[in-house]
Amino acid sequence: MAGNSYGTLFKVTTFGESHGEALGGIIDGCPPGVALNFEAIQAEMQRRKPGQSAIVTQRKEADEVQFLSGIFEGKTTGTPIGFIIPNTNQKSDDYTHIKDSYRPSHADYVYEKKYGIRDYRGGGRSSARETACRVVAGAVAKQLLPSVKINAFVSSVGTIFIDKPYQDLDFSLTESNAVRCPDLETAAKMENYIKSIRKEGDTVGGTITCVIQNVPVGLGEPVFDKLHAELGKAMLSINAVKGFEYGSGFCGAQMKGSEHNDLYNDDGSTKTNLSGGIQGGISNGMDIYFRVAFKPVATLMQEQEVLTNQNTIVTQQGKGRHDPCVVPRAVPIVEAMAALVLADFYLLNKTYQK
Repeated sequence: MAGNSYGTLFKVTTFGESHGEALGGIIDGCPPGVALNFEAIQAEMQRRKPGQSAIVTQRKEADEVQFLSGIFEGKTTGTPIGFIIPNTNQKSDDYTHIKDSYRPSHADYVYEKKYGIRDYRGGGRSSARETACRVVAGAVAKQLLPSVKINAFVSSVGTIFIDKPYQDLDFSLTESNAVRCPDLETAAKMENYIKSIRKEGDTVGGTITCVIQNVPVGLGEPVFDKLHAELGKAMLSINAVKGFEYGSGFCGAQMKGSEHNDLYNDDGSTKTNLSGGIQGGISNGMDIYFRVAFKPVATLMQEQEVLTNQNTIVTQQGKGRHDPCVVPRAVPIVEAMAALVLADFYLLNKTYQK
């Protein structure tokens, strides 16, 4: 099975299934001598782990990272960093009812048709639980870029949106509520809505906005490896993501060039930032900001029609522990993938320096 690695110089490979013994990964290309803050890494895992609030899946996992290699006396050695995250709270019996059927809008059908076999327990490799490995790698990547600040937050749930520009938000408030929305009034509305959706046995989607500050000028490798192209690929590789836009995004298509151009200041900064911190596929030193759209979780606690492996349609209801809205737990995943992209380009950029 290809497609399990990401990156060029800072390269991450993940392995494991939702209901296997453990998830894990290998980080290759991390420079030697980086003093790792293990508490910060575990704190990122706490942000992603299940069971953290009343509005997420109640699967109980400690998600404690065990590093196996590549670290000596608290510092990276330059050799591959191996790690595992044990699975301790699997309830595989919750999935026996789908052993011979394919749930709508899941990967069940395509995995079985592609590989001729599938692990139906929690979706196996297609489960969003795989993203725990990305959060570990992203937490390490963040420590390569101490001056860069990456702040993601929930900017909408269903039709409830933050109506303020990100410059007017206090990112320190993001972790103060279960939704991870830095606008507290909007956060309360979002949380109540998610709770009501859960009671209906339904799910809802949303968006996450990410703002990256203090990015040096020059990250990005045109023409095919542009910074925004890699950010888009990284975000679209996350489970349930349906869309990505940066800077002015689709709204820019409605504007005139005279409205959209970012005019320069004499220090090289720009008066506006509709470019989203990236020009010609290269970072320009301004804030990078983008938005990621997540679909509603496909597992519903309602009866739905499903296809069986005998090509019949039957009615089935979801079971197990699932998120009614994935976006609150996806915030650290978005940050992690952004960090992986930037760390890779940071190391690539150093190859130009003498």
